[in-house]
Amino acid sequence: MQNILTVLLLLFLIIISSCSSKNDKISILEDENLELQMIDAYKEAYEELESGDVIYAAKKFNEAELLYPQSEWAPKSVLLAAYSYYSQNYYERALSELNRFFKKYPKHKNIDYAHFLYAMCYYENIIDEKKDLEPLLISKKRFQFIVQNFPGTDFAQDANFKINLINDVLASKEMYLGKYYIKKQKWVAAINRFKNVLELYGTTIYVEEALHRLVETNYKIGLIEEAEKYANLLGYNYQSSQWYEQSYKIFNKDYQTSLQIKKDKNSVFSKFKKLFK
Repeated sequence: MQNILTVLLLLFLIIISSCSSKNDKISILEDENLELQMIDAYKEAYEELESGDVIYAAKKFNEAELLYPQSEWAPKSVLLAAYSYYSQNYYERALSELNRFFKKYPKHKNIDYAHFLYAMCYYENIIDEKKDLEPLLISKKRFQFIVQNFPGTDFAQDANFKINLINDVLASKEMYLGKYYIKKQKWVAAINRFKNVLELYGTTIYVEEALHRLVETNYKIGLIEEAEKYANLLGYNYQSSQWYEQSYKIFNKDYQTSLQIKKDKNSVFSKFKKLFK
């Protein structure tokens, strides 16, 4: 009886081993099949991307990732899905794919590219910087993140360039508002805008004019020493500038006289018009 039990146990172990071996083979075959399907989907997606059908390309890239998520091609598929949407200005969809990439693959070797693409989605989604600065400010923050966290990369170099361009736009906004306040004779508000240009955007092309406007506005409200301070800064750093020449004229007696003459003429003209009302 014991011999029979021993034989049955051995048979059972052989059957189990055989089934396990078959299951392993099936599992390997399934994995290989999934990988082949994933590669086919990836290739098809890439071809569609190059042909311009970005929506279909993005869907096929998503399919490739889902077919074989443990593959090295899965994170690349997510990035290419994001790029597909970005290439045709579907920025919200691109951002959605990138956010998914950050959650699933936070330590991927192409994480710097993902952050750069994220910043570009906001940078290129600027419709009217005079009305809505939010995309501009978000993109600047993201570019700064790239410079700080991925120094020495091509993406950091390009991000620095983009930051300078953004600062030029932000400085121009401050200049626009400052000159608007000058027209409204709101001198203090204008002065604050021009100071912002110096303090926040000191490397932009608007610094020279901002200094001149500070000379002009401070002089207007009788802050002569302040006006002289900014005139000296302008002369020291930008002596050949047209804005320095204009600031120099402000302290010229002829300039003061011409202002007074213009004011007197306007007054006379106003009185003249009243005679015929």
